[in-house]
Amino acid sequence: MTKLIKLTSVLFLLAISYGFFSCSSEDGPAEPANLIIKIKFDPNQMRLNNLGQPSVIPNGNAAQTPDMKSISAHYLELAPSATTLLGQGKVLYHAPETDLGGAMAIDFSQAKIVGQNEVFLTIPITAQMAGSYEWVRLSLSYQSGKIQVFSQGTTYTGTLDSFLGYNTYIGSHSIGNNVFPVNANRLQGYWAFALDSFPYMTSGQAPPGATTVPNPLFQTSPVPQGSCVVTGKFENNLTLVGNETSDVVVTLSLSLNNSFEWTEVNNDGKYEPSAGENVVDMGLRGMIPSYIR
Repeated sequence: MTKLIKLTSVLFLLAISYGFFSCSSEDGPAEPANLIIKIKFDPNQMRLNNLGQPSVIPNGNAAQTPDMKSISAHYLELAPSATTLLGQGKVLYHAPETDLGGAMAIDFSQAKIVGQNEVFLTIPITAQMAGSYEWVRLSLSYQSGKIQVFSQGTTYTGTLDSFLGYNTYIGSHSIGNNVFPVNANRLQGYWAFALDSFPYMTSGQAPPGATTVPNPLFQTSPVPQGSCVVTGKFENNLTLVGNETSDVVVTLSLSLNNSFEWTEVNNDGKYEPSAGENVVDMGLRGMIPSYIR
């Protein structure tokens, strides 16, 4: 009987020990929840101007909606209200910069480039991020997509790379097998183009200030000339408490609606660079942020 009691006691202690360590493992520190930022391209979203108002194509110009493949940004900020000045909200991301080209510029070699609905950023939610946010500011720096070009009665498809940031240092970039050595800074509006089916490549620079940057807060919170800080409003404020237990996914929907614009020489709505038709605008045409928990 004594042996049986001792054995029972030992088994009881083992059971308690197992339960203690098991509970400790399950109840240990949880992984922090993340704020996940995705970027979406929408060809049908409203086309806006620099003031965030509906926009039409000016007389003498024409435009098309590119088939966007990839994009990058170098700055992301959440703003509590319409009077929050640029830089005074919650800055979540600022991409690497360099002075290799002289003046400070975005370092294209370190750009994070993503495609449709891909994750651009994953940011652990901390107590410092707590707040209620009405607006998002996203400074776009680069985009690449397919456009149509017309020449001598034939329509060709090619890829357009465009650099939207305030200033970008580019060592080189490529479109397919076509390499564009730059090794210098390029201001907003630099672009490069190559045909998909023929060995043709070219590059150029849109006029200063021509790139559209929709900002509905232009009166209360302006953005610097030459930047590409696109501003968009949540339908319902994004509220973070700082100790979320599940991820929050924010999707930034960018309008591509006739975002590639040029001057017309032949008034046929077709982009014909061989006729002297020049690129004047390649900016995004608005942003609508949304989120799910």
